[in-house]
Amino acid sequence: MGENEQSGVEEVLIVEGGKPLQGAVRPSGAKNAALPILAAALLADGRSVIENVPDLSDVRLMLAILRELGCRVEHSPDGTVECDVLDASDATSVASYELVSKMRASFCVLGPLLARRGWARVSLPGGCSIGLRPVDLHLKGLEALGAEIHLERGYVEARAPGGRLRGARIYLGGANGSSVLGTEHIMMAAALAEGKSVIECAACEPEIEDLAKYLNAMGATITGAGTPRITVTGVPSLRGARHRVIPDRIEAGTFLIGAAMTGGCITVEEARSEHLPALFDTLRRAGRGLEISEGRGGIRIERDPDAPRPKSFDVTTLPYPGYPTDLQAQAMAYLSVADGIGVITEKVFPDRYQHLAELARMGAKVRKEGNCAIVAGVGELTGAPVRATDLRASAALVLAGLVAKGETHVHHLHHLDRGYERFVEKLAGLGANLRRVPIDEAREVQQIEARTPSAKFKRPAQPAPSRVRPRGGSGI
Repeated sequence: MGENEQSGVEEVLIVEGGKPLQGAVRPSGAKNAALPILAAALLADGRSVIENVPDLSDVRLMLAILRELGCRVEHSPDGTVECDVLDASDATSVASYELVSKMRASFCVLGPLLARRGWARVSLPGGCSIGLRPVDLHLKGLEALGAEIHLERGYVEARAPGGRLRGARIYLGGANGSSVLGTEHIMMAAALAEGKSVIECAACEPEIEDLAKYLNAMGATITGAGTPRITVTGVPSLRGARHRVIPDRIEAGTFLIGAAMTGGCITVEEARSEHLPALFDTLRRAGRGLEISEGRGGIRIERDPDAPRPKSFDVTTLPYPGYPTDLQAQAMAYLSVADGIGVITEKVFPDRYQHLAELARMGAKVRKEGNCAIVAGVGELTGAPVRATDLRASAALVLAGLVAKGETHVHHLHHLDRGYERFVEKLAGLGANLRRVPIDEAREVQQIEARTPSAKFKRPAQPAPSRVRPRGGSGI
């Protein structure tokens, strides 16, 4: 978040294209791992120390919810969060609509509260900009563990009969496959349940493995995390633990795609190819002077700026280890300037295409057919004012701006600040030309550009009016 937005002034990101990315960059801790890990701290007796937690608006919101739920929380500038549950009474077991409605992931405090305190009341999350994302699998899993659940006035009230949940076999498959947050939610609740729980059709994302490592460090007994079957043997209590959050694979993938688009050479430090197998393979197949490799320092990608444009590709978003839906918008930005026609099939969130119209404003040739987007690469995009429609779309528009001719003005940066820590600073460190400015300053620039005719269609100069008076008349 920029200094202006911290003071309540909306900002716009101005991106000037044409500079390749060069150098090294280190992604922050994974937001999608940090959020459930912070929620899991509610399960513990004693203090938890969680390292490599990014400073993001979503993380700050989760910390506010933990404070509302009776926790003492401190977030240091080095990314370390210390969390200690001081008050576990019923009065602090209510997560309010004012906070939970702002971020869907915060709903996963319900399971830890229920498992540790036997009762909880949590607001249903609000809508999501990338499509319908119901919590029915979460509630189904908790009911399988014996919870009594009642929905009233937008809140979920849950109770564990006898004060403790019971182990069970739980199937978490849904209409669009397994649920990542649902798997994490039920795994946390089962950690304190009586007996053994088996989660079938569990999601396999690396963030789930990271959460399981933290829970096991607290004294839980969890096996199979990262596979479709997770076994959790409940224990009577958990203790606070120290844990370091894994690097953000989506942020790493965003930088890799950016380097492939701009014709640069970067190393993404601490990035792991096993966290991005589908992207790694996709970029390798693009070829034409594009080389990607992994070493001890991370993942290195280089594209020869004199080589032809990389080839287009077809990609289908799938649960891990498939191509991540959180890198779909960035892939569309890449395909917009690639050579050939590429097809994106969105099988996780079929409505996740709001960025399509914004890329089209920059000259991208893309159309939507059902849950597919067909992208015909063009030689060059043109900078334009665009609006970020969700977190990953905001990053895709920035990447498009890095290769566009002229300036791109990206509005609604609150989306970007939800999931990318110091994104502008990191890109500037790689040589990108971009800056955040107050919205009024951006408007002045846009108004000047809007009044400036295109060089291609500049109006011919009008002849000067004649000073000769016509004969035989007064000239009036």
